[in-house]
Amino acid sequence: MDIVNEILEREQKKAEKYKSITVDKHLEVDIDVGCLLASDTNDLDSKLLEKSKDIFLQALTRDNTQLLLNKIWELPTERADEAIIVKLPEPKTVIPRAKPVPKPKPLTKWQEFAKSKGITKKKKDKLQWDEQLQKWVPLYGFKKAAAEKEKNWLIEVPQNLDPMTDMYEKKASEKSEKVAKNELQRLKNLARSKKVKIPRVGLPVTSDKANATQLETAATIAKASTASLGKFQDKLPKEKEARGKGIHELIPGKERKRKLPIPTPQQERENNLSMLDSILSKRPKIDMDKAVAKHINDEQVQRSEEKRNTKSPKAGKRKTKGGNATNFSAKKPKAGKGQRNPSKKAGSGRKRR
Repeated sequence: MDIVNEILEREQKKAEKYKSITVDKHLEVDIDVGCLLASDTNDLDSKLLEKSKDIFLQALTRDNTQLLLNKIWELPTERADEAIIVKLPEPKTVIPRAKPVPKPKPLTKWQEFAKSKGITKKKKDKLQWDEQLQKWVPLYGFKKAAAEKEKNWLIEVPQNLDPMTDMYEKKASEKSEKVAKNELQRLKNLARSKKVKIPRVGLPVTSDKANATQLETAATIAKASTASLGKFQDKLPKEKEARGKGIHELIPGKERKRKLPIPTPQQERENNLSMLDSILSKRPKIDMDKAVAKHINDEQVQRSEEKRNTKSPKAGKRKTKGGNATNFSAKKPKAGKGQRNPSKKAGSGRKRR
């Protein structure tokens, strides 16, 4: 009986390990294969959840994952490089993103040419047998360079060159030219992808002569390219630094403004609340001494005006030719002090006849 029980327990453990792919649910699980999302709206068993929380959640996750995989295997499959792949349909659920969807990279000049001619990329071997060294040599990398150095320990000078020509230096210069050519081609591909016009022979794009903005930019960059980053460079009397979009990135030594990361909803809420508190907490500052002094000064000015109005001279009335009465002051007008100007010569006025 003990042997029978052991066999039954063993088979039961195997059955638990390899469960069936069919899963029964009271309500059908909403599955979005495009997003690989499964939404289970069935009620949870509270008793099992309280009794053994981890086991219950593990079993629930396993069942929902099995339903999602069943839906994936219903799609048409393909085989590529000894692997089975499935093309997922368009997603139905709209998931919010913190950043925009990345745009596909534009094709390079060679990729466009290969696509138009129908050239497909073939997978090449990483190693190649070298007859001279009698060993497998990689096609690229530092081991390839070491193998070339070992193989070309002696280079013959061609007859059309000077016998004193250093072939190692010439080979190094040719390699550096090739690297520079590849880098130039990479920059041209970037300019083409961003739709930027570039000169073909190194001349300016707009005309045969550089304009004032281009000259200012070139002068600013040249001054900042010294060892002191332009700190000890003299300036002309009316010289202005170039300003504009993208110039700050070209000048060496300038501090780049790092773009702040997108804040989370909690951080944004805290920033808004702190800004609101700082606005509401601000109160106008009142200088009591200044306010009292201003009030006393206003009272004194008001009293002096009242005194001046009460002590003003009596005014009389005089009739004009039209019969209308006009106000006039009873006070006599001020006369001159009776002093003559000594610098003024006598008899310089108008002569009477």
